[in-house]
Amino acid sequence: MRIGTRASALALAQARLVLDRLQAGQRGDVEIVPIVTRGDRESAGVQTSPPGEDKSRWVSELQRALLRGEIDVAVHSAKDVPGEPVDGLALVAAPPRAGAEDALCGAASLDALAPGARVGTSSVRRVAQLLAAREDLEPVAIRGNVDTRLAKLQRGELDAVVLARAGLQRLGREDAIGAVLDPLRFVPAPGQGTLALQARSDDASAHEALAAIGCVDSLACLLAERALARSLQASCDTPLGAHAVAADGSLRLRAWVGLPDGSTWASDELHGASAEPEALGCALAGRLRTVGAAEMLAQAAQMAAAT
Repeated sequence: MRIGTRASALALAQARLVLDRLQAGQRGDVEIVPIVTRGDRESAGVQTSPPGEDKSRWVSELQRALLRGEIDVAVHSAKDVPGEPVDGLALVAAPPRAGAEDALCGAASLDALAPGARVGTSSVRRVAQLLAAREDLEPVAIRGNVDTRLAKLQRGELDAVVLARAGLQRLGREDAIGAVLDPLRFVPAPGQGTLALQARSDDASAHEALAAIGCVDSLACLLAERALARSLQASCDTPLGAHAVAADGSLRLRAWVGLPDGSTWASDELHGASAEPEALGCALAGRLRTVGAAEMLAQAAQMAAAT
């Protein structure tokens, strides 16, 4: 089985987790096939996407390789996978989820940061949530991999950075975490901490192998979060958090939407059956729409386009 993955250090570490699980299940020969995506090239400073292009830049090359039969499974960071399905491909499984929370590096807490502290993040959601919590902070856009971002902190260019806890876990860099942000207040991105395993829709052997290493609860949480984002027509410019937790056959789904400047936001939570995760996501999206979430997200997109 050929495992396609982005070529970054984090993506390769994630692919090795999948490889180890497949090999432990004695699924025959397994190899990793690194593929450089458009998003990787842009992170290195080569801008090729038109303004406003969505997160498909992180996954489209992998998906095309799947469709051409060059790989048998693509390992994605689930938060990078666009909400709309791709003809001929299916999200088959998700291994057990890593920490879904955001992590603050460089300070023991958000309150410990001085007024006007420079906080690095590339996420519009994180900027919105940081400013909603502390409007005096100065968010600074940063690009590059985890090591590049932490190096900016170590050189004193920033007072703190916010990164996904899962990425730090998978790279063995949890020592860099000063505080884990409360996911009830700093609701993570849909799919954060989850690996999405994608295969061709008609590849029964790949489906069987991936299902054997997947986690039913992780997949249910992912489907609920993705359904909410899809129902709200979220994009890369959408300050949206969605975080599901599974327990005893049920899901608790929490969502957060706001404006990029943190001035207006709304949050809600809903419980539902694990067996119907997408229905739960759509239901919570409907509740958010009744309090103006659609209008808020439309305004957020306009604000992002104006910057």
